[in-house]
Amino acid sequence: MSSRINDIQRQFNRSANSYDAHAHVQRMMSDQLEKAFIGWKSKRSIAAPNILEIGCGTGTLTKILVKEWPSASIKALDIAPAMIKLAEQRVLSNEANCDGILKNTSDRISFIQADVELWAADAQASSYDLIVSNACFQWLSNPRETLTHLRRMLRPGGLLIFATFGPATFCEMHYAFNEAYRASAVEPQRHGLWFLSTNEWSSLLKQSGFSSIQPESSIQTEKYASARDFLHSVKAMGASTSEANTMRGLSSRRLFANMYKEYEEKFSIQGGVAASYELLLIQALANE
Repeated sequence: MSSRINDIQRQFNRSANSYDAHAHVQRMMSDQLEKAFIGWKSKRSIAAPNILEIGCGTGTLTKILVKEWPSASIKALDIAPAMIKLAEQRVLSNEANCDGILKNTSDRISFIQADVELWAADAQASSYDLIVSNACFQWLSNPRETLTHLRRMLRPGGLLIFATFGPATFCEMHYAFNEAYRASAVEPQRHGLWFLSTNEWSSLLKQSGFSSIQPESSIQTEKYASARDFLHSVKAMGASTSEANTMRGLSSRRLFANMYKEYEEKFSIQGGVAASYELLLIQALANE
């Protein structure tokens, strides 16, 4: 397993128990996905589809899929064993089954601990009617290759639908870091992931053989008590990552203190600070 995969797995294993308390935006994205695939369902008469969920996390979207398709066969995949454990508890618990909506769930859903970029390369062709993913694709190191595998795995007329983050996400943080570096006469470095735009995703999907590509983008602004609380929340969701290196003459403590100061001077709102999320919702079909 590569060091990158180990790092991602470690982050999400560590944050599994705190994830749901901070994942407000991810729940909104799940709701958007739900509306979109219900629209697809109304046009497709498939009583018992085969569904793949990539990056199931703690099982929020998995449970929606199970409710929406009572006869579906569902595979829910995640890289982090701790996330898989929580998803299984959420979907297969006695309490959930007492709701009367998850009858015989264990017979038709399987949880798989794997990195989708490795797993998809060997997955069976034309085996899924629907592939869905929430807040996961931003972690792909080779999205074009992975999308090509997903296209091969879809049956004719099948749908890939995913929600991820766009390049305007955390624009306030990136601005504040850049200003903090410049104030110390240091070349700015990137903190956090690089996010693809809707145009970039559309191009990759087209190259991978998808058609009828429908990208949507919206900005969601969240409020946090302080810039420090914002970063704490990101870390608690397992999403803290950085390409920045330690710089001679600029300590990490000084850098972050200056960043917090810049953030709160420029992006304060009543009761806290603002943080922007660019939410992408993208649908694409496998040709009939």
